[in-house]
Amino acid sequence: MPIHDSFLASFIPMLLYLILLWRMDKNEKEPFLFLSVHFLWGATGAIILGIGGTYLINFALPTVLKSHQLLQIMLIAPVCEETAKGLFIVFSARSKHFDNITDGLVYGGAIGLGFGMTENFFYLVGYGSSFQSWFYIVIVRSLFSSVMHCIATGSFGALLGLAKFSSRFSKRTLPAAGLLIAIMIHFIWNSSVSFEDTYLLGFLFIIACIAAFLLIFKLSIRDENKIIEKELLEECRYGSIPESYVKILASSKRFKHGWIDEKVRRKYYRTAIRLAFSRHQAKNTIGSLREYYNDEIERNRKIIGRLNTEKQVI
Repeated sequence: MPIHDSFLASFIPMLLYLILLWRMDKNEKEPFLFLSVHFLWGATGAIILGIGGTYLINFALPTVLKSHQLLQIMLIAPVCEETAKGLFIVFSARSKHFDNITDGLVYGGAIGLGFGMTENFFYLVGYGSSFQSWFYIVIVRSLFSSVMHCIATGSFGALLGLAKFSSRFSKRTLPAAGLLIAIMIHFIWNSSVSFEDTYLLGFLFIIACIAAFLLIFKLSIRDENKIIEKELLEECRYGSIPESYVKILASSKRFKHGWIDEKVRRKYYRTAIRLAFSRHQAKNTIGSLREYYNDEIERNRKIIGRLNTEKQVI
């Protein structure tokens, strides 16, 4: 098949997944440019590091093991690739855009999708000798292999998000546990599809992982809504937000028309959510980071104040 067809078949499904993942974060969508940087890291930097890491490990292995193909696929590839993908999210977890489990799922998932896109392209160019084989690779890798990369690195990101505002002990153990989970997901997938007798089990495993990923995402959004409600109820004491708005702002009702002047509705709920998260983060940080979140609290209060003068309550 022509190379441009293979590129489009690799890129378009991953782009659609990326947009879907971005839109799933209902409370505070991540900057799409920053999300795209993660996607590009997965598509380029992680691929290069993964290949380099595999080469170095193979160089250090005894000669008898270097030609063992199953060892390469089942163990070395998961360790090298998940470490390569995870390096960037360890860096980005320090960003002020990276606040919680949901952010980890989104940013980690974006890296995995980028990695899956490039890997899919290589497979399509290298093994798609006929249209039938090429199309089969498109389907299997778009629906399963790439999704595995998304879920594996997203799991690592989720535990980094959980660790960011946790105790010192958890800051050390949760990232290690997240990387181990990512490697295990990758290992189980590679192991199952390496044998004809267990190939179907690999598909079932990824379907189960998708269900678990979506459930964790849903629970994380629910926890965020609880944080929003709790922090905004406390914020009511400052008079910046009417108490009657809190339940609306902490639920999907904020997307509906009628509870506030439509001209300010979107900006109002986005600012209120940022205010709630800044309050929550300020309570769980120290030093300059706490000062940053306190400044964010004051900035968002002022914006809410201006919006309160503009709105027409219905």
